[in-house]
Amino acid sequence: MQLVIENLHVSYGKIKALHGLDFNIAKGEIVCIIGANGAGKSTTLRAISRLLMADKGSRMEFEGKDLLQYQPDKVVSELGISHYRQVAEQATSFRHMGYAQFTDHFVRLVLEQVFAFKLHA
Repeated sequence: MQLVIENLHVSYGKIKALHGLDFNIAKGEIVCIIGANGAGKSTTLRAISRLLMADKGSRMEFEGKDLLQYQPDKVVSELGISHYRQVAEQATSFRHMGYAQFTDHFVRLVLEQVFAFKLHA
């Protein structure tokens, strides 16, 4: 696996934000984190980027390297990990769209804004 997250716990003071999150991302996969406000999307990305401290017992590895041993600047400069801030914030309202229409629109938005790749309609 390229990225392995196991038992990720993150707290803001006494408030627990993430409670044992687990996921793996293989090389070549493109992953979107989608959820309601306050669900932990940004917290997850900030923890992986080391902008937030993970609680004890959390495990994060990238290409076999322990992310918990890296400072935030080294996560970017040495490992090449960064994240793109919530694409949906720049999108139009999705409320009027069906699931298939939303998915197509969202994928196009990600490809265009994150990867600078234009799809022809």
